[in-house]
Amino acid sequence: MFFVAFLLFGCSDFFHPVESTPTPTEYQYNYWLLKRTYLYESDLDTLDADGDKVENLYKALSDPYTRYVPPSKSEQTSISMNTSIVQGDVGMEYLLDASTATLSANGNHPLFIYRVYEKSPAAEAGFPRYGNIIEVNGVDLVLSPDDPTGYSVYNTYDSVLTYNKEIAYTIVFAQDTIRDTLTKTDIYAPTVFLDTVDGITVISITGFKQTTINQTSGSLGELKAYLDSTRAETNVRILNLMNNPGGHVNQCIPMADLFVSSGVLSSRYWKAFDASGKSLTLSRTIYAQNGDAGENRKFVLLVNESSASCAEIFAASVSEGANIPVIGKTSFGKGIGQTTWTTIENGMAIITNLEFLTPKGNSYHRKGIVPDYVCEGKASVSCAVTLIKNNFDKATALKKRAPKLDEFVALKRGVSSFGGAFIEEK
Repeated sequence: MFFVAFLLFGCSDFFHPVESTPTPTEYQYNYWLLKRTYLYESDLDTLDADGDKVENLYKALSDPYTRYVPPSKSEQTSISMNTSIVQGDVGMEYLLDASTATLSANGNHPLFIYRVYEKSPAAEAGFPRYGNIIEVNGVDLVLSPDDPTGYSVYNTYDSVLTYNKEIAYTIVFAQDTIRDTLTKTDIYAPTVFLDTVDGITVISITGFKQTTINQTSGSLGELKAYLDSTRAETNVRILNLMNNPGGHVNQCIPMADLFVSSGVLSSRYWKAFDASGKSLTLSRTIYAQNGDAGENRKFVLLVNESSASCAEIFAASVSEGANIPVIGKTSFGKGIGQTTWTTIENGMAIITNLEFLTPKGNSYHRKGIVPDYVCEGKASVSCAVTLIKNNFDKATALKKRAPKLDEFVALKRGVSSFGGAFIEEK
């Protein structure tokens, strides 16, 4: 057995290099960590103290989020968890929409540019949002009669992008044809985007990363910069967390604080250990600080079944702490968090050791955040817009069917993107 020379207080998704004497094997080290920090103690009786395959330790546990990353994959996993880097890309997101494809003498082309990232090859080339991609490297991205959905077109494009470093594009936008060749590079993507739908501002937060296009403050820096630039805004805005899978607690909690002026932001309890290696159960409550640009402004929060983890911490904080109405569908229900430890052989032990509670002390694990206004069918921006227009100033949360708007067309009416510095896209 071995002991740890100093006390480490765990927080979700934080990295803690650990020194030990004498040096255990990789298996022994992971076994020791699990016995002292794993949240669900009833699982621990199934662990074999004398095994040799680290993977078998983690397979014996019921929690799907507790896992081991071998040294060969730890660097790439760390990059994915901590940053928004897109490796080897031109800096664009895509929209497949056969219904609005450009009709030309050569047929329909269903692939569009959905977003262009700042400081990317696509941005430097001046590629426009909603530009219709006609051709790449001489391959015509035309819609086939055998595939009216256009998925084969996207797969063709994806293959060209994957296997070539330089991509020659032909793009049509507003009767103009743009031709340029882009060279792929590693890009820091934004995680906060700004759109306008039917005159209502939509702030989409896609993740909570420590390093993004804002390489100093990450997602927090992106959101704070936008809010600080719009302190005078009095209209209702949508905070869109649909499909946000979560991220770092040291991002999502201070981001929620931008909207909450006082009181509890979040509370948690977790398993840790002291300097002698004794297991401990600790707790912490985090309180809001006032004076931020999002306080006392009109917002609604949009979530769906794929809003999870840190997105739910954020949602619970602003819902209970700032009385921001929640719209959409009940969220995923991941109220637990993981601490990531660097192991003896530079692998990663990602161990569930925390549970989070709402500001009012409620557990939402396996329950989710239940919306005040429910969208019939899928949660969507158009549902949120309709509910704002009909119900925002009413005392009761009316549950009515929203009209099925074409969100792609709605977004075209007025669009901008935000990622550290404001960009107006024509």
